[in-house]
Amino acid sequence: MEYSGNITATPPHQFKEKNLWQRFWSRSNEKVGYLFILPAFTHLLIFLLIPLIFSLYLSFTNWRGPNPQNALFIGLENYQFLLGDRRFWDAMRNTAYYTLLYVPGSMIVSLLIALVMNQKLKGIYLFRTLFFMPVISSWVAVSIIWITLLDPQVGILNYVLQELGLPSVNWLGDPSTAMIAIVIIAIWKSVGFQMVIWLAGLQGIPVELHEAAQIDGANRRQSFFRITLPLLAPTTFFLAITGVIGSFQVFSPIYVITGGGPRGSTDVVVYHIYTRAFEAYDMGYAASQAWVLFAVIFAATLIQVWYRRHQGEGSLF
Repeated sequence: MEYSGNITATPPHQFKEKNLWQRFWSRSNEKVGYLFILPAFTHLLIFLLIPLIFSLYLSFTNWRGPNPQNALFIGLENYQFLLGDRRFWDAMRNTAYYTLLYVPGSMIVSLLIALVMNQKLKGIYLFRTLFFMPVISSWVAVSIIWITLLDPQVGILNYVLQELGLPSVNWLGDPSTAMIAIVIIAIWKSVGFQMVIWLAGLQGIPVELHEAAQIDGANRRQSFFRITLPLLAPTTFFLAITGVIGSFQVFSPIYVITGGGPRGSTDVVVYHIYTRAFEAYDMGYAASQAWVLFAVIFAATLIQVWYRRHQGEGSLF
């Protein structure tokens, strides 16, 4: 069989020119890409990397007072003193207590709200907006409102308790209830954000799975625990990690509402570091505390990642 068509061969020098042009164009795009990320990289360098390295250096100094020229390099003395600092570890224990209450509490409450907000009801978007409004509200404004609500004399919450025949509670003045009150406020403040994350996970579950389970005779409870909850594992893991990291960094409600009291019951780590640095002006020791907090958060995150991998849910990195 003969082929009568004309085949035009490309000369070798044209291949070479084409390859050179593609390489030049790809490198040009690479340079343009670096120019685009330059502003963000500059911002991170100035406001994140340089202060981070400087704080690490400060943790090995005895800088006290506003003048950094008085700082002397003392090696690991700050970290050695920190190991026996009872107040710091009390603050760490308070932070762990807050984390144990806040993380599961906020996840459970927000999941329940997300299950309701996932229904096809009239005006559901309005309710979603109302639940999300506290997230975008100022912590200072929210804290002042809750101080009034929890007031032992004129607070609405204690008024409701008295109407129900229950004794009033000094929520913010009693060491046994102050942290619980802070946790309630924090859950109310953040539940809208977690609700949105849960909604995204719920809407990613195929409806056909629930329909098939219903045909097989499964009730709502069985469908939730056998289908919905297992498929929400990635969402649960994300909220757990971000919740632990955020709870170890809680500061605003403590600073505005309780100031670490009463009797140090709400003195969390970040607030303790703040008072050490900007009230006692012990910058070097405060920097060492901050790096120990970073190590604790990093270790907690690694434990959660290890548990996730151990459960066979796939690699995260």
